[in-house]
This record gives sequence, C-alpha cells and structure tokens, in this order.
Amino acid sequence: MKPFRYRLLIAAIAVVLGSTIAKSQTAAEAPPSPPVQGVEDNREGMLRFFAKTLNLTDDQKAQMTALMQKEHPAMKPLFQQQHQLEKELRQYVEGTYDEAKVRALAVQKAQVETELTVAQTRIHNGLYQLLTADQRAQLKELEAQHDARIEQEMNRHHGPPAPPQ
Repeated sequence: MKPFRYRLLIAAIAVVLGSTIAKSQTAAEAPPSPPVQGVEDNREGMLRFFAKTLNLTDDQKAQMTALMQKEHPAMKPLFQQQHQLEKELRQYVEGTYDEAKVRALAVQKAQVETELTVAQTRIHNGLYQLLTADQRAQLKELEAQHDARIEQEMNRHHGPPAPPQ
C-alpha cells in the first residue's frame, strides 16, 4: 500500500501546487481559460484543509509557496502543451477518426506527461521535506483512512479483489 499512499500524497500536494500556481499568475499574463466548474474551489479547499489538518506554520506555507513559484516557469509550458494536445485529440473524437494521427499525438502527450510527472514528483518531494515528523505521521494516517475508503468503495462497486493465482 505504500506506493498508493505516496501517490495520494503526490495528488494532495498537486492540489496545493495547482492552487498556488494559479494564484501566482500575474495580471500581465493572458487570462487562464475558465476552470472546470468547482475545480478551482476544490483546489483552494484542499489547500486550506491540509494547512489546517496538518497545522502548517506560516513559515511552512511561505516556503511551500516559494518552492511552487520557483517551479512555475518550468511547469506552465508543460501544462499548456498538455492542454493543446488534448484539444487536438478532441477533434478526432468529435470529427473523423485518424488512428495514425491519434497515435502520433498520444506519443507527444506521453512525453509531456513524463516531464510533468518528473517535475511534479520533484516538487512534491520538496514539499514533503518541509513537513515535520508529526505532520508526516498525520499525513500517513490521512492516507490510510483514504485508502480504506477507496478500497471500501471499490469493493462495493466491483466486489472484493480476486485472490492471487
């Protein structure tokens, strides 16, 4: 279960990261496309939740914000590339399907997603290192509770996992 907990930590920190990156854009930049209904609220809510639940200090919040703002210039073009590739792929959903073109776009998207994963993991590690031992223990407990809820939902909808063969 440890890799799943690590992924949950990464997802939680990504929410915090996304919130801070969104807030760090200056007025001089082009306005972002409208967010999906509720996504921005959810990011800010998750940030507040983790700040409160883990009792982050003002110094920790400032360090996390500084780390994410430092990484923002490298992340922004990757997110833009990812968005553009998704838009291009959508035309093959809504229009004429061309498998060769879809495959070429999928390869490009995989390359961008690889770079995003590397960058996000580097950032998440930096954020995790800012937590105290007690905060890390609290986060692990939250992850265990989340894991249990996910497993319960999966079992409810799909039945228990098949026994190993």
